[in-house]
Amino acid sequence: MIRIKNEIFVGSDGRKSLVDITIPENFNHKIIFFVHGYKGYKDWGPWNEIEKRFVLNGFAFVKFNLTHNGGTIENPIDFPDLEAFSENTYSKEIHDIETVLRDFRLNFQETWNDSKKILIGHSRGGGDVVLTAAKNQDIVDSIVTWAAISDIEERFPSGEELQKWEKEGVMYVENARTHQQMPHKFSFYTDFQENMDQLNIQSAARKIHIPWLIVHGDQDLAVTLDNAERLKDWSNADLQIIKGANHTFNTAHPFEAKVFEKQTQELIDVTLSFLNSL
Repeated sequence: MIRIKNEIFVGSDGRKSLVDITIPENFNHKIIFFVHGYKGYKDWGPWNEIEKRFVLNGFAFVKFNLTHNGGTIENPIDFPDLEAFSENTYSKEIHDIETVLRDFRLNFQETWNDSKKILIGHSRGGGDVVLTAAKNQDIVDSIVTWAAISDIEERFPSGEELQKWEKEGVMYVENARTHQQMPHKFSFYTDFQENMDQLNIQSAARKIHIPWLIVHGDQDLAVTLDNAERLKDWSNADLQIIKGANHTFNTAHPFEAKVFEKQTQELIDVTLSFLNSL
């Protein structure tokens, strides 16, 4: 087995971040690249335990911190660098994903060759995965989106709130768990405006012709179920709705349970079933 923890990669704006790589001895020639969501990171909640389940089933697993998620090399947990967080954009996140794919291909050419490359993304990371896959279907063989957003623009403020953001240059969103006031510079919005064609999830979804599984909880209040239904309408994807599941499939950080909640286990099971069929 190859197990690399907290390897440094250089992504958007030359900023360093961390990546984990696991390649099991019983490798099934399928590589998962996992993308975390908004206010998330690779070691959040149950992600490490979920990774183990896929590795036990023969999958190589790569997960990483997006470079502007607010973490640092020294402290990748939580958000010690709010300045970096304030500079984040969707364009930077997609660049990071493409960088990790490129670096893995260069450094693990033998593993990469003749293997299926799978992108899995949670929440905003799911939207990133759709956008990334749409323009990289020559190397990406399949995607799975967990509680993914379906529209970037609708998640920005509008009207007077948008005008206030533009005038003040920054807005703050409270992190309910850490109670930090997390800043977004207005460049977050202008990047979307300047790259709207490339950041249109609906357009990207319509272009995807590789196998795609959408998984969503019917009790998701952060990214409501209609997001999954829209993604399904725009594509040939399979949709699996998990009853009773919230946005994080009934998990939390820190993850201290000895067993997964029923909804989390169902998330793992339906994803494994889909990926094993490829």
